[in-house]
Amino acid sequence: MPRIPTISSENASTEQQQILANVKKGLGLVPNLVSTLAQSPAAAHAYLAFSGALSKGSLPRKLQEQISLVVGETNACDYCVAAHTLLGGKAGLTPEETLAARAAESGDPKTEAALVFARKIVTERGHVNDQDVAVLREKGYTNGDIAEIVANTALNLFTNYFNHVAGTVVDFPAAPKLAACACTH
Repeated sequence: MPRIPTISSENASTEQQQILANVKKGLGLVPNLVSTLAQSPAAAHAYLAFSGALSKGSLPRKLQEQISLVVGETNACDYCVAAHTLLGGKAGLTPEETLAARAAESGDPKTEAALVFARKIVTERGHVNDQDVAVLREKGYTNGDIAEIVANTALNLFTNYFNHVAGTVVDFPAAPKLAACACTH
C-alpha cells in the first residue's frame, strides 16, 4: 500500500494538472512515479528536468537504460527495475541484455565498465577510487561521459529512494527475477 498516494487530475491543483498533462502528452500515460512525485510540483519538475536534460546527453539511450537497471537492481527497487525493463526494450535492449545489465554485466566490455562503475557508485556511496575512473578512461569514456554516468546513477538513486519511501505502486509489467544476482543489495 502506498505511503504517498498518486495525484489524479480531478484532485490536482492547476500546476499539478499541468505536470500530469505534459507527461501524458509526451508519454501517452502518466506513470505512478510521476503522479506520486506531483504531490510536490517542485519535486516533479526537478525529476522531469533532470531526466530531460540527461536524455540529450552523450550516453546512448541503451546505456542510460542499462545504468537505470543496474542501479534499480542494486537498490532492490522493483518499480524502477520493472519500468526500465520495459523502457530498455523500447531502447533496443534484448531480454538477455536487460537481465545482464541488472547484474552489471554486458557482452560489450565498454558497457560493462560503465555498469560496474555505476554499481560501485551505489554500493560505495560515491567513494570510487582513481583506478575505477582510470578503467572508464581506458574503455574510451571522456570526462563528460563519466559525469553523465554519475548523473544517470544519481537520477536513479533519487527515483529508487523516492519509490521506497512513497511505496509507489508498480504500474509496469513485473520484471523477471534474476536467477543468481551478483549485485550487492
